[in-house]
Amino acid sequence: MKKIKRGEKMLDRLFVNGKIYSLREEGEMFEALGVEGGKIAWVGSDREAVEKESKSIIDLGGRTMIPALADSHMHMYAHCQNLDAVDLAEVRTVAGMVEKMQEKAGRTPPGEWIKGVNFDQTKWEEDRFPTLEEMDAISNSHPVILKRCCLHAVVANSLALKEAGIERYHHSDAGGLVELDEQGFPTGLLREQSTKVFDEIIPDPLRDENYKKKMMLDVMRDMSSKGITTIHTYAAKIWRYNEDVEVYRNFDREGLLPLRVTVCMDEFFDTEDLDEASLHNPYRRVQMGAYKIFSDGSMGSRSAALREDYSDDEGNRGFVIYTQEELNQKVCEAYERGMQSAIHAIGDRALDMTLTAIEYTLDKNGGRDENRLPFRIIHAQMTDEQTIERMKNLPLVVDIQPVFLCTDLYWVKDRIGEKRLQHSYAFKSMYEAGLIQTGGSDCPVESYAPLKGIHACVNRQDVNGYPEEGFLPGQRLSVYEALRIFSANVHYATGQQDVLGTLEVGKFADMVVLDRDIFEIDPRGILDVWVDQTYLAGDCVFDRKKE
Repeated sequence: MKKIKRGEKMLDRLFVNGKIYSLREEGEMFEALGVEGGKIAWVGSDREAVEKESKSIIDLGGRTMIPALADSHMHMYAHCQNLDAVDLAEVRTVAGMVEKMQEKAGRTPPGEWIKGVNFDQTKWEEDRFPTLEEMDAISNSHPVILKRCCLHAVVANSLALKEAGIERYHHSDAGGLVELDEQGFPTGLLREQSTKVFDEIIPDPLRDENYKKKMMLDVMRDMSSKGITTIHTYAAKIWRYNEDVEVYRNFDREGLLPLRVTVCMDEFFDTEDLDEASLHNPYRRVQMGAYKIFSDGSMGSRSAALREDYSDDEGNRGFVIYTQEELNQKVCEAYERGMQSAIHAIGDRALDMTLTAIEYTLDKNGGRDENRLPFRIIHAQMTDEQTIERMKNLPLVVDIQPVFLCTDLYWVKDRIGEKRLQHSYAFKSMYEAGLIQTGGSDCPVESYAPLKGIHACVNRQDVNGYPEEGFLPGQRLSVYEALRIFSANVHYATGQQDVLGTLEVGKFADMVVLDRDIFEIDPRGILDVWVDQTYLAGDCVFDRKKE
């Protein structure tokens, strides 16, 4: 054994013979990397690596290593709940939906709830929501609901409406809508805040602790196989999408947690006061995150708040959940409690209101404070030049969901027209303005596989390569820019950019090994890239060869 030089420690692991991209700057690459104590202790060439001592040497065989990937906005608990429901993502007709739901009804005791999820009526041949008659055709002995993929709209059958107490001339809650026909009878369609009535009465499929544990661990293992080592998971009380930080801490205590989890809540909570040792501990995996606020709904259900009418629904400008004054007060109170706000804003009117609330909060509290975490704006799908200029002057990150493109590109022009479309999903424009964008999926709305999001950023196409020329191709990002969005940038949102997100000495050893060089392949082949290994704090949490 070679003698270790004075001051050097023996490495825990030494990776050699690789193409190791740091993502610190474009093109920076090393051949070898050493890990000690959960952190990157050394990077260099294979020639230099010969002089290093390590307990374990991993030959990458010329494969590519990049920083581990992350999902900046998802709903872990909701995704696990949905695994017990009927998945309607691939259904393409109303009749197909009815048939699939009837199959579930045939296997379910009368009186029990039947829930369908992930439907998108814009992908159906009929391009509309199902009628009450069609919902009743599923079953007259089971209460039945369908939850749209965006989560912002629900369709129910008559028995479900009865169970929820929704009758003729029903008065909609603030920030929601129960659609009524000309005679005042409910049609079965509910939007936004009104949908929560069902979540309050439908039994939670995860109420069995052992079942919940199995489902959550299975999902997190799958995330490891996709190269994910960090998720920011959000509670959504409106839909009873619960999140409990102690669940993840218990997994961690048992040695079962394969990733880092930031738990974000939609009600006030006690913030954490972490010392320097905790902040720089690579083995700390669970923490509290942001305070979530909704400002509007979704584009697919025509409930995102717009400045002007929907192009395909005259007179409808969507919903705002709060008045401007109410939103100002919510953001300001969170700030004064020491919390980071994460505000859902899809439509341009909602984004205007969100920026005004941030400006109000900063003005009321003495201006920008560099010691505070940035505000988070979730989605921000409609951003014209004036809006981007406002955003540039504020301490914020933009939590985008590039994979939305794969679904929305088929119908969004119908929703908002050609003019407004030109300022939508403007990833390149925001990048050039210097805004930090973080990549998420909003799972279960879309798949949490980050390579799909990276594909959407780079190719601006759906998973089948449509459209050939790309959707708004001027907004394409480079592979480097897209990878940063799903790795390094995510950690700016939590103030952890100094310890996570790039492969450099002193940072946590969260890394992914790919089966090919994602920078050298034709970008249209990004979806064909496989994750071979995933490392968390230097420990292998996924190895494809061992699966």
